[in-house]
Formats: sequence, structure tokens, C-alpha cells
Amino acid sequence: MSEQTSTKPIIGITLGDYNGVGPEVILKALEGNQLAKLCTPVVYGSLRVLNQYRNLLDMKDWTLHGIQKPEQANPKLSNVITCWHDHQTEIAPGQITAEAGQASFSSLKRAVEDLRNGKIHAIVTGPINKDNIQNDDFKFPGHTEYFAKSFEVDDALMFMVAGDLRVGVLTGHIPLENVKANITKEKLTAKIDQILKSLKGDFGIKKPRLAVLGLNPHAGENGLLGSEEIEIIQPVIKEFKDRGNLVIGPFPADGFFAAGTYKKYDAVLAMYHDQGLIPFKTLAFNEGVNFTAGLPVVRTSPDHGTAYNIAGKKQASEGSLLQAIYLAIDVARYRVESDEIDKNALVSKPQQSESQHPAKSGGKQRFNNQNKND
Repeated sequence: MSEQTSTKPIIGITLGDYNGVGPEVILKALEGNQLAKLCTPVVYGSLRVLNQYRNLLDMKDWTLHGIQKPEQANPKLSNVITCWHDHQTEIAPGQITAEAGQASFSSLKRAVEDLRNGKIHAIVTGPINKDNIQNDDFKFPGHTEYFAKSFEVDDALMFMVAGDLRVGVLTGHIPLENVKANITKEKLTAKIDQILKSLKGDFGIKKPRLAVLGLNPHAGENGLLGSEEIEIIQPVIKEFKDRGNLVIGPFPADGFFAAGTYKKYDAVLAMYHDQGLIPFKTLAFNEGVNFTAGLPVVRTSPDHGTAYNIAGKKQASEGSLLQAIYLAIDVARYRVESDEIDKNALVSKPQQSESQHPAKSGGKQRFNNQNKND
């Protein structure tokens, strides 16, 4: 399998909620089998649903290849595995239904099983509705927590990526009123460790620079507006600095992105969800990727949701999904190549420059080059 990954990896793509924009952006990304040059795509969902959207969106000039398992995938085509009994499934773009929610889980569950069993090399998840997907096997606030549980990781990291802009969050999908209680020395230390390891192991950055944001306005103003910076954040940063790591902060969050300070760092750690994701999506929307760091497998997703309001209207952009696929390809390939080099003591690892590393640009460079070639 490693030999295959070094050439053209098999990338699983889950459908998400089929009444949202997931099917449309997947079809636009796959149209004309253009991705087959870079990977073997396998969509986990429903051939019937995708064909209904092909008719709705007037995308009839090419066909999808239905299969039952990844081993049957044709490397030159866009492959689809139907994950539920879809004989009576009818799409209803823009509508929230229980059927679509459970179908999204069926697709996700099957893809995760194949990923765990090594049948695919990475997974790109389509947008789900976090409400209608809930069931006895999915009681999570989002994909990130589900993957952490599925692969027995205590706390995975939601890492937003767009080119050289990378933003992680200390506290993810929790109510705002619970954020303060979840900012502890132990959790902050673990998150910084995860980010540094991912920057080195997934993005090939040998000596990463990490910026840490403060929790309170003006980073606490020396304790006047809050004590978390003095009591928790600064001591943890000092510990990392004392060990030779380039961890800087805490920075006041309000001016950090507006002033372009983020450009001086390989990644930024925000204290809570909206503190990091609002500026990230403002800067990178339609090109941003959600990468789950800290997992033994590779999982990415577009940085947008179901967008019911434009579902089935030919308005959804496939840009973020393409970036997610490109990043999944690059990270999966780099992990395998690094493992092979580490296992072979007779082969010295080449010192690739950071700018040459394929995943360092978060897939953006590949996307631009692909556009130039098309």
C-alpha cells in the first residue's frame, strides 16, 4: 500500500448531508475525472443521489463508477460506494430531514471502517448537519470529536489550514460559558505539543514558529482584564521556550490578524472556536481546510457547512473541497514517505526545504498549479 501512496493515494470522500451543498461541490470537484491525475477518489454515499444531482445541475457529460469496495476502484474514474439502501431516496435540496442525517452517518461510518482497515489512505469529510446526524453511535458535537473517539485519541486538534495560514483552537465545540474552565495548563501544554508535532510531521517544518493568542481583551492588560494570561498561558509558553521551542505570546487577539502579524508564524493557537475561526474564514473562505491533527490517520474537510440556502442552485464553490483533497493527498504521502525513511536505517532522510514541501502550502500551491495546467 505504501508504494501506491507514493504514486497515487486512494482518497475517500464522504457525501455529508445530501440535502446540503456536499453533493454539488463533490461533483464539481470530480467533474471530468480531473482528480484522477492526483489520486483515486472514492466517494462514500449514494450513486442514486449523485446521479440525481448530476441531472439537476446539468452535469451529464461524464459518468460515475459504482463499486462495492475500495479494492474495485478504477484509478482513472470517479468511484462511488453506496452506503445505504437508497432505492427510494429522493433529494430535497435545502431541506433538513432525518433521512439525510442518518444517510450522512452511514457514509461516514463505512468510510472510517475502510480507513481503519487500510483500504483508503485518507478521508475528506463532506459537511454534515450536527443535529440530524445524531444517533446512538454518533453523540458528538462534530467530526473532530468522532474521529478522536474512533481512533482512540484523547483530544484531537482542529487545525484550520489555508496556504501558510494555520489556526488551531484550544477549546473547540463547547459553549462559550465553558471556555474559561477548559483553559488549563495541562490542556494548553497538550495542544501546543500537538501543533508543533503536526507542523513537523505533517507539514515538514523543521523549526516551527507558533503564536499563542490571549483569552481576554488586550491579552488581560497585565491582569487588569483577566488573570488567565499571567497564571496559565505565560507560564506554559515559558516552559516551551526553555526547551528551545519558538512559541511566542500571548498576543492580544483583536489586532493580531488585522495587523498581519500571523504572517510571521507557521501557526496560531486561539483560545476558543470563534476567536480563531472568524478571522480564519474571513481571510481564507472558499480555500480553507479543516485538518484534524493528532490522529494516526489523515482526515480533512472543507471549512464550510451544509449551506442549505444555496443547495442545488449551482452556486456552491468547490474550492475549499479541492483544497481539502489536495492537503489530504500531500499529508498522506508525506507521512508514508517519512515512515519508510525512518524504518530504513541505511537511507538518510533528505533535508527538504520548507518551501519545497508539498503540504507546507496547505494544498494551495497545488491548486494554483493545477489551474495553470487546465
